[in-house]
Amino acid sequence: MGAPEARICYERAEPLCHSLNDPRLLYVALMGQFRYTLMTDKLSAAMQIAERVSALTGQQNDATLTIGAYRALACTHYYLGNFESGREYALRAVEIWRSGRVQSYAEEHHTPVANCLFYGAMCEWYLGESVRCHAMMEEGISLAKGLNDMNSLALALQFAATIARYNATELERLASELIELATRHNFSYWLTIGTMFRGWARSAIGDTVEGIAWIEHGIRDLRAGGSVFGLPTWLAVKAEALHLADCAPEALAAIDEAEAMAQRFEHRNTFSQLHRLRGVFLAAMGAEETQIEGSFRAAITIAREQKSILLEECAEETYAEYRRQSASLSGGRLIRLPLW
Repeated sequence: MGAPEARICYERAEPLCHSLNDPRLLYVALMGQFRYTLMTDKLSAAMQIAERVSALTGQQNDATLTIGAYRALACTHYYLGNFESGREYALRAVEIWRSGRVQSYAEEHHTPVANCLFYGAMCEWYLGESVRCHAMMEEGISLAKGLNDMNSLALALQFAATIARYNATELERLASELIELATRHNFSYWLTIGTMFRGWARSAIGDTVEGIAWIEHGIRDLRAGGSVFGLPTWLAVKAEALHLADCAPEALAAIDEAEAMAQRFEHRNTFSQLHRLRGVFLAAMGAEETQIEGSFRAAITIAREQKSILLEECAEETYAEYRRQSASLSGGRLIRLPLW
């Protein structure tokens, strides 16, 4: 989805859509530009296109196009770390869908309302509403299966694996499902994602050599496809696997790269977790206390700013464990903190 040929096609299609004065076709062209920008550029650039789509649909009395616009806005806000705004747009879309005024267009390779259910679920998860998260996920999966929308089902498997990331058995199962689905439908992007989740699952059960190899293979495939989308997360996953392999300096280097990419492309949903992991790796290396505590405090501050109960609790618990071990250990022994 990061191929430059796609961008050229959608950009050339836009003036043709204007000349035909067909808002629905223009919507398709703009959504194509949105997807490409999301995969390859800053999130602020993707947001500009999402807002163009929203302005276009606001001029039409078309519920389906409105849901599509809300999907773009919910997605972008989610990755920007604006979890409350992402949830709001997702819920608006679901409400329109439930009103019964909607039809699906063949041009959509993802069913917009299914995507809204998934992005809404993830926002609920970060906001600490796990029951609502799972309810929305289940509704979205049921909808995707009913519409035979395999791309949306793949997205659901990705998010389900994200939630189950520290349950190695469940993660392995979801990764296998995603790999099987991607192989059956020739979804190269989703095959790459499934491969990296499998690598994390293998690392979590102790097979770090194979696990890291799978993760690194997936990262190479993403980059070869022209995509930067999600790379901060996958570099963090690589860092976690390296940490499990007792390679703390290499893990810290991977986090440095992840932070640089997250800052450059504005993937703020990762900021708190990256700071927390930096603290974990610094503690494992016996770094200065001020560095370690600074990382944990930054993680907590960011989580609070984003109103993410999940990330705040996680950062606070890790910081508390660090202080507990610091108070009880002596003789220069290194501190080993949990990844989650």
